[in-house]
Amino acid sequence: MGIDLPLIWAIIILFGVMMYVIMDGFDLGIGLLFLVVDPKDDRDLMMNTVAPVWDGNETWLVLGGAGLLAAFPVAYSVILSALYLPLILMLVGLIFRGVAFEFRFKVPAGKRRVWDKSFAGGSLLATFFQGVTLGAFIDGFAVQDGNFVGGAFDWLSPFSVFVGLGLIVAYALLGSTWLVMKTEGALQARMRRVSYRLSWALLAVIVAISIWTPLAHQAILDRWFTWPRMIWFAPVPALVLAVTWGLQTSLGRQSTHALPFVLTLVLILLGYSGLGISFWPNVLPPSISIWDAAGPPQSLGFALVGALLIIPMILMYTAWSYWVFRGKVRHGEAYH
Repeated sequence: MGIDLPLIWAIIILFGVMMYVIMDGFDLGIGLLFLVVDPKDDRDLMMNTVAPVWDGNETWLVLGGAGLLAAFPVAYSVILSALYLPLILMLVGLIFRGVAFEFRFKVPAGKRRVWDKSFAGGSLLATFFQGVTLGAFIDGFAVQDGNFVGGAFDWLSPFSVFVGLGLIVAYALLGSTWLVMKTEGALQARMRRVSYRLSWALLAVIVAISIWTPLAHQAILDRWFTWPRMIWFAPVPALVLAVTWGLQTSLGRQSTHALPFVLTLVLILLGYSGLGISFWPNVLPPSISIWDAAGPPQSLGFALVGALLIIPMILMYTAWSYWVFRGKVRHGEAYH
C-alpha cells in the first residue's frame, strides 16, 4: 500500500492554518483591543507583549497558502478566484497593521495617534475578512470542471458577514486573555473584565453558527446527525460549555494568569474541530475531496521533502522565541 500523499498534505495544511489562527489570532486581537484602550502607556505595553514574536506568527499563513498551491492546485485556483476580493482586503489590513506596528515606535509619543488608528483599523479589516472568507468557504463554491463558475460577490452573504463579526470576537478574546497572562496591575484587571464579557459573546457566536450552519446546508445537517458520524460530533457542544465555564471561573481567580489564555485556545480548537468534522474530507465544499483536488504525485512528493525540512525549523525557532520572551511585560520594557 502506497503513501497517501494528499492525506499527508491535508494534515499539514490543516495544522498550518490552525497554528496561524492560534498564534496570529492573539496579536490581531491586541490590535482590536486598541479600540477600547485609551491610555498611551497601556497601548505601548500591549504592543510590547507581542513585539518579539508577531512577525514569526504570520509564517504559518505563508505555509498554508504555499502548501495549498503545491498540493491542491485545483482548490487554490477556485478559492482565489471565488474570494479574491476578501483576500485582497485581508492582505491590505495585514499590511496596514504591519507598517503601523513598526512606524509607531519610531515617531514621538505625541504623534502616535495616526499609527494607533492604522494598527487597530488594519487588525479589524484583516480579522473581519478572514472571517468572511471562512463563512464563504462554509457556504461552498460553484465549481464546474475544476473551475469556479460563480459571481464576483458570491462570497458576500449574511452568514459570511456574521462569521466575520464572530471572528472579531474570537480574536479579541484571544488578545485579552493573552494580556491577562502577560501583564499585571490595572491593565490585567481590565482585561479580565473584558475577557469575561467576550467569553459570553463568543459562546453566543458559536451557538448561532452551530444552529445556522446545519439549517442552511442539508449536507452538514446529515453529517452532524447521521449515525455513526454523530458520535464524533456529540462531545463538541458539551466540551464547549465546559471550557467556557472553566474560562469564566479562571478569570475570577486573581491567582490564575495563563489558564484563561490556554482555555481560550482550547475553545478555538473545538470550533476548528467542529469545522473539520463538518467537511472532512472535502477541500472544496460541498463535494470536491482532497483526492479530487490533489496535484500530481510527483509534485506532492517533491514539495513534501521541503515541508518536512522546514516545519521542524519553524517549530523550533517559534518555541525558542516564546521561551526567551516568557514571563510578564512591565511598563518601561521595550523591544524596539
